[in-house]
Amino acid sequence: MNIRNWSIRSKIISLVSVPLVALLALWVFATVLTVDPALRLLASQDVLDGVGRPGEELVAELQQERRLSLVYLAGTASTPTARQDSVALTEQRERTDAAMASFRELSAEHADAAEELGRRLETAYTSLDAVPRQRAFVDSREVDKPGALRFYSAVIGDMFKVFDLVSQYDDPVLSRRANAMAQLGQAREVLGQVDALVAGASTAGRFQISEHGQMVQIIGTYRYLYDTAVADLDAETRQRYNLLIQSPVFERMNNMENALITSGADGKAVPIGLTQWTRTYDQVALQLRGFEQFTADRAAEDAVPLAVRTLGLLAVAGLLGLAAIVLSLVISVKVGRSLIKRLSELRAAATDLAGHRLPEVVTRLRRGDEVDVTAETRSLEFGTDEIGQLGNAFTEVQRTAVQAAVDEAALRRGLNDVFLNIARRSQTLLHRQLALLDRMERRVTDPDELADLFRVDHMATRMRRHAEDLVILAGAVPGRGWRNPVPMIDVVRGAVSEVEDYARVDIGVADDVAVVGRAVGDVIHLLAELIENGTSFSPPHTRVRVGGQPVPNGYAIEVEDRGLGMTPEELADANRRLAEPPEFDPANSARLGLFVVAQLAARHQIQVSLRASPYGGVSAVVLVPSELVTVVEPALPRFAVAQPVTPPQNGRTAVDARPAQPREIEPARSARPVGETIGTVVVDGMELPGRRSTKRRKAAPIAAITSDTENRTTEDGEDAPTLAMPQPGRETTDANPGDDPEETTTMDGLPKRVRQANLAPQLRPGRAAAPPAPAEAAPRTPDQVRSLMSALQAGTKRGRRAAEAMTAGQAVPQQRSEAVRATATPPPGAVLTPAPDAEIPTVGTPTTVQSSAAVENDAAEHSTHQVTDRDA
Repeated sequence: MNIRNWSIRSKIISLVSVPLVALLALWVFATVLTVDPALRLLASQDVLDGVGRPGEELVAELQQERRLSLVYLAGTASTPTARQDSVALTEQRERTDAAMASFRELSAEHADAAEELGRRLETAYTSLDAVPRQRAFVDSREVDKPGALRFYSAVIGDMFKVFDLVSQYDDPVLSRRANAMAQLGQAREVLGQVDALVAGASTAGRFQISEHGQMVQIIGTYRYLYDTAVADLDAETRQRYNLLIQSPVFERMNNMENALITSGADGKAVPIGLTQWTRTYDQVALQLRGFEQFTADRAAEDAVPLAVRTLGLLAVAGLLGLAAIVLSLVISVKVGRSLIKRLSELRAAATDLAGHRLPEVVTRLRRGDEVDVTAETRSLEFGTDEIGQLGNAFTEVQRTAVQAAVDEAALRRGLNDVFLNIARRSQTLLHRQLALLDRMERRVTDPDELADLFRVDHMATRMRRHAEDLVILAGAVPGRGWRNPVPMIDVVRGAVSEVEDYARVDIGVADDVAVVGRAVGDVIHLLAELIENGTSFSPPHTRVRVGGQPVPNGYAIEVEDRGLGMTPEELADANRRLAEPPEFDPANSARLGLFVVAQLAARHQIQVSLRASPYGGVSAVVLVPSELVTVVEPALPRFAVAQPVTPPQNGRTAVDARPAQPREIEPARSARPVGETIGTVVVDGMELPGRRSTKRRKAAPIAAITSDTENRTTEDGEDAPTLAMPQPGRETTDANPGDDPEETTTMDGLPKRVRQANLAPQLRPGRAAAPPAPAEAAPRTPDQVRSLMSALQAGTKRGRRAAEAMTAGQAVPQQRSEAVRATATPPPGAVLTPAPDAEIPTVGTPTTVQSSAAVENDAAEHSTHQVTDRDA
C-alpha cells in the first residue's frame, strides 16, 4: 500500500479516523466490561428463581430417594416393613421425576445466558438421565448400598456445581457470601449422606465395617463445612446461624451423631432408633434448607442496589467518554476540513495558474497585448501558519512565472524584430543586387558572362525567398503584392523559377484561372517551398510533376515527386502541423519549410495535405479556396511579344511593316539525351527574335550560347543551368522567316493534341519512313548572340516598366518590345509565342495580361525602405 499516492483528503481522514475509531472501540470495550457484571447482578434474582430454587427442590427429592433406596436395599422380603418401604420408594421416585421436569423446564431458559453455566447444566442433565437406569439396578438389587450411595451423591454433586455458578457475583462481598452459601449446601448434602447410611444400617440392624467408617468421615466433613461457611457470612447471618445450631433439635442431632460415632463397628446394633433419627434429621434438614434460602435471598437483594449503583456509575462514565469522543470527532473533523479546504484551494489556485491563467497570459502576450504582472498575480491569503506560508510562496512563484512569461514574450518580440529588420535589410540589398544585375545583363555581350549573370540572378531570386522566410518567421507579411489577378500558370511558373532544380519540374496547369492579387505572392512562395522539397528529396534523374485543375471548392494543385517518401507516422505529423500551424521552435529548424507552408496556408485558409505517392515519393495537394481564385479571359494571347519600333525605312516605320512570323528555335545538339541533362532550362517552343532591322540575318542556333556553359558548375559544385533546351518529344521545323508554319502549341505554350499521335506502333496506319535527322546547325556568330541578348534585355525592360507603371497606377505607353523574358531563369515548359500585330494594352484594364516577368513585378515590396520588386 503506497500511502504517498493518497490524496490529502484521504490522508487527513485516515489521520483523524484511526484514533477516533480506536477511542470509540476502547470506550465500547470498557462499557461492555462494566455493563456485563452489572447486568449479571440484576439478573441474579432471575437466575436464582430459574435455576437455584428448582435445583434445591430437586436436590432435596434426590436426597430423599437416596435414603429410601438404601433402606430398600438393606431390607429383605422377610423384613416387616419391606412392603411399606417399597411403596414409599415408588412414591418418592414420582416426586423426584416431577422435580426433575420442573428443573429442566425452568433452567433451560438460562442455559444460553452464560457459556459455563450452560456447560454445567448439560452435565447435570446427563446425570439426571442416568437415574432411571440406576433405579432399575436398585429394584433388581444389582447394586449394593455403597454403590447406590455413590451414584446419588454424584448426581447431587453435579447439581451443586450448577449452584456454584448461580451464586457467583463480581462484587467481592457478595462473592464471599455466595461461596458460604455453596458450602452450606454441600454440608447439608453430606448430612444427607449420613442420614442415608443410618437409615440403611437401622433397617439392616447393624453397621457394616465399611459403612461405619464412612459415616464417621462424613460427619466430620459436614461439621467442617458448616464451620467454614459460617465464617464468610455477614454478622447478621452468622448470628442467625448461631441461634439455629443452639436450638434443641440441633443439640439432639449432635448427640445422636456422637452416639453413632462411639458405637463402634463390631457388628453391634445401631444405638438409636430409626424413627427418632428420622424425625430429628427431617427437622434439622428443613431448618438448614430455610437458612440457605434466606442467605441466597439476602445476597440477591443486596446485588440489586449494587447493580444499580454500578450501572449509574457506568452511565456517567459512558456519557463522559462518549462526550469526549464526540468532542474529539468534532474538533478532528473541523481541523481536517479546514486543512482539506485550504490545501484544496491552494491546489485549485495552482491548477488554475498552470491550466488557465498562465496559458491565457501567454496567449495574450503572443497576440501582442500588454499584461500587468501585478493584476495577473492575485495574492493567496491562507493565514500565517505553514499552509499560509506555502500560499505566500506560491504567490511569489506565480508572480515569477507571469513575469518570466512577460519577459520571454518581450524577448521573442525583440528577436522577431531583429529577424524582421535583418530580413528587410536583406530584401533591400537583394533588390539592389537584382537591379545591378539587370544593368549588367544589359551591358554584357559575352554569352558566357551573360549566362553566369543569369545564374547569379537566379540565386538572388532564391535568396529573396529565403529572406521572405525570415519575414514569415517573424510573424510579418512579405512585401510582394499584386493589384490584379495573375493567371495560375504564371503563378506556378513564378514558383518554379524560385527553385534551384527548376529544370526537373514538369508543369501541367490550366491557363483560364487566375489568383487574386492579394494572395499571389504567398501562393508563389508556398508552391516554391513544396516544389523545392520535391526536388531536394528525390533522385536527380527523376521528375517533379506540378499539376492543377479547378475543383468545386476552388483550385487544386498537386506537387508529386518520386523520391524517398515518408512513413505514415511522419505524414500524420506533417499533416497535423499543416492543419494546425504550431508555434515556431528554433530547435526544429529541419522543418522550416513545413512551418512556412503552414503559416502561409493558414493566412489564406489554403488547405495543404501530404500523402504517399504511388511512385514511392510524396504528393502534396494544395487546395486554393474559391475566394482566392477567379476566371480570366485574356484579351491578348499569352506571352505575346510586341515588336520594337525601328527607324523609318523608305518613309515607313517598323510599326507599319508586317511583323515577321514566329519560328521555333532549333534544338541544341548534345552528346547525351535531353532527358538526362540536369539543371538545363527547357523553354519549349520558345522563339527569341532578334533586333528588327532593314537587313535581317538568319539567327544562329541558341546552342551556340549554351555550348560553352553547358558543363560549367556553380559555386556549390552543382551543374550550372543552361539557358535554353527544348523538351524531349517536341518537334521543330526549319521554317524560313516570314513563313506560317502549322501551330503545334496553344497560346500558353502548351502542346496541342494531335489525333492518333500517341497510338501504339502496331495500331498506327502505314506511314512513310521518318526523314533523316537534319544536320547539326552551325554555331551562331557573336553578332547573332548579341542580337538575341539585346532582345531579351529589351523585353525585360518593357516588363519592368509595365510593373512600375502598374504600381504607380499609370498607363503603360503602347509600344512594341523587342523581346520579353518570362523569368530571370526561364522555368521548364515556358513558351513565348509572338503575337503578330498585337500590342500590350494599358496596364490596369480588365484585359491586361501579364507575362511571367510581370508576375513578380506587379507591386512594390513593403519593407523598411520602400523597394520596388523586380523579376529574378
